[in-house]
Amino acid sequence: MAIRYIRSLTGRRRTVVANRHLGFVLAFVAGAINAGGFLAVQQYTSHMTGIVSAMADNTVLGVYDLLLRGASALLSFIAGAACSAIMVNYSRRRRLHSAFALPLLFEAFLLLCFGFLGARLAAVDGLIVSLTVILLCFIMGLQNALITKVSKAEIRTTHITGIVTDIGIELGKLFYWNGATPSKQPRVLANRPRLTLLTVLALSFFVGGVAGAYGFKLVGYIATVPLSLVLGVLAVVPALDDVRRYVRRALRE
Repeated sequence: MAIRYIRSLTGRRRTVVANRHLGFVLAFVAGAINAGGFLAVQQYTSHMTGIVSAMADNTVLGVYDLLLRGASALLSFIAGAACSAIMVNYSRRRRLHSAFALPLLFEAFLLLCFGFLGARLAAVDGLIVSLTVILLCFIMGLQNALITKVSKAEIRTTHITGIVTDIGIELGKLFYWNGATPSKQPRVLANRPRLTLLTVLALSFFVGGVAGAYGFKLVGYIATVPLSLVLGVLAVVPALDDVRRYVRRALRE
């Protein structure tokens, strides 16, 4: 039963329920990485809105080293999203079971690297920005692009501004007093299932943030290792399905 459930979360065949459950887990992971990462590098690595705004400010102020740091973080996030899209599209064309699992396995590997090598990476400045910032922004882009493709843009796990905006829209509909509705005019009604989904995503991100910040405060960089293990467990079943299929094909030949 557990294997079947894990396969449904990250396998090729998708359901609305599986997309939402995966979204909740990834929102928790994103919150943990973002909050814990802030304690590590003093920068939120999923907040591209803030990064782009800071780039604009630094351009006007003439602080070009900070402008380049922001651009580096932004490009890392974009590169992560592009990498996720390449992996998913490559796997889909070959009808692999692990089309959506491979980016998660890659993310799990990168989190392991961050957990065990984060302290050393923090001490190494690249030409523009520290390698830890580059790594975390890449991970955030990788994950956000994955859940976007999985859910056909219904779910995002790092873009809390959009989630909170949509919560406000649905609450506005929920509390709207229709009164005497004119003929042929539809009533204003909230999408309650969507409101529930958005609320749970936001709460998952917050709880993950608390866990990530507490974990980093308690044990440091190694706090990302449990997150890596969670992602690995989610992704391993479809990956093993592909391995078994490859072995069977090789034996037949």
